[in-house]
Amino acid sequence: MTPPRPAALFIKSSAFLLAAILLQQTAFAQLKLASLFTDNMVLQQQTKAAIWGWATPGKTVSIKPSWNKKTMTAKVDASGKWKLFIETPVAGGPYEIAVSGDRSITLKNVLVGEVWLCAGQSNMEMPMKGFKGQPIMGANEAILHSTNKNLRLYTVPRGASTTPQEASKPSEWKEAAPEAVSNFSATAYYFGKELSALLQVPIGLINVSYGGSPIESWMDEETVKSFPEINVPAKTDSIKIPNRTPTALYNGMLHPVIGYGIKGMVWYQGESNYDRPDQYEKLLPAAVQQWRREWNLGDFPFYFVQIAPYNYAQLPPYNSGGKFNSAYLRDAQRKSVNAVPNSAMAVLMDVGEEASIHPAHKKEAGQRLALLALAKTYDLKGFGAESPAYDTLLVANGIAEVKFKNAPNWLTSYGKELSLFEVAGKDKQFYPAKAVIYRSSVMVSSPIVKEPLAVRYAFCDFTTGELFSTEGLPVSSFRTDNW
Repeated sequence: MTPPRPAALFIKSSAFLLAAILLQQTAFAQLKLASLFTDNMVLQQQTKAAIWGWATPGKTVSIKPSWNKKTMTAKVDASGKWKLFIETPVAGGPYEIAVSGDRSITLKNVLVGEVWLCAGQSNMEMPMKGFKGQPIMGANEAILHSTNKNLRLYTVPRGASTTPQEASKPSEWKEAAPEAVSNFSATAYYFGKELSALLQVPIGLINVSYGGSPIESWMDEETVKSFPEINVPAKTDSIKIPNRTPTALYNGMLHPVIGYGIKGMVWYQGESNYDRPDQYEKLLPAAVQQWRREWNLGDFPFYFVQIAPYNYAQLPPYNSGGKFNSAYLRDAQRKSVNAVPNSAMAVLMDVGEEASIHPAHKKEAGQRLALLALAKTYDLKGFGAESPAYDTLLVANGIAEVKFKNAPNWLTSYGKELSLFEVAGKDKQFYPAKAVIYRSSVMVSSPIVKEPLAVRYAFCDFTTGELFSTEGLPVSSFRTDNW
């Protein structure tokens, strides 16, 4: 047998290579949905919900939801992207959504209801089963009884990039049940559980969180660059510490989610910015403004958890004193409520832990976020929702009257003497003060300070709050000064 000539071998191998390339291109160009669109998902009710993905450029993609059987079509652009908006009905389901193009995909067991984005760092990421050696109070029983077909959970896998990504790593929507709930954000789960029980509609929760991340990790390049003291990585830079790199988590985890229909956002973050409180006071409003602009849904509800008291001097580099006192970061968060429209803050002054940055009382965090949403977004009434907040300071006859808002049913210390108030005069030195509740005010005085100018409450790294609304919601630490 005559061996093949070199030219024949070249032609044969070239043809094989070309076929392999064409096969690879065909597979890549086949109809594909963005990671968020899977069986069991929840779409925001009574809106134009976006669905997007990729397919062969120039082809047509069609979508037909079972609730109205109307077919929508879109042309795939030159880069292979397509996007469609479908009108969603009032809450209900389950439905199916047929997607057709190079191939056919049917999304099953789809619900329509209320969708919330749940984001932040480790205290949002912390799963119901707890971190190793770090429990969540009552979680095992809560997990055992967590089955709820109307509560759906989606976690965006960790990912970081120096450039905005079109798709996150694959994940899937899951119905609430013990195995799924045990691995899902505890704060987010308790939030969604309350909404499901009170609203009686399907609830979808999208968890986008990464432990140890400062807020600038979740912001885009343009916004972060307005803070010149923060270094934005170049597109060609390697990422050495994913959760600590500005813009990296926005690019790898949040950007692929932006555009999915949501009702609002809940946020639990700030621990990794505790040493930069003055900067955080500007960063948080800037971040929310950016996220709202990109979602293009107006000033959607933004509810966030104030970081709990904790002894931050335990963490390297073991800084303490001055503005390393995390009460300054809590104060920056408190002030952000006035800087961010349609926002509110859940306070955890009563459940912090001196030796753990991850409080075991995640139920309180989730439920207090839910109270805010139920009252302010869904207009339910008859219960306390917002913690009392410092309003004004009046001084007369050596007594400083601290007035609070959000306290229509007045204040309480549950019969205990108040010991966390301090008062200062023109020397700006704070001294322990006698404090007495009077309706929705606290009267503060000290024999050392004849002419009070400023009052502080619970203004230290770690303490346990002692002042509450009559409904049991704790008052945030605060200061009336800006020294």
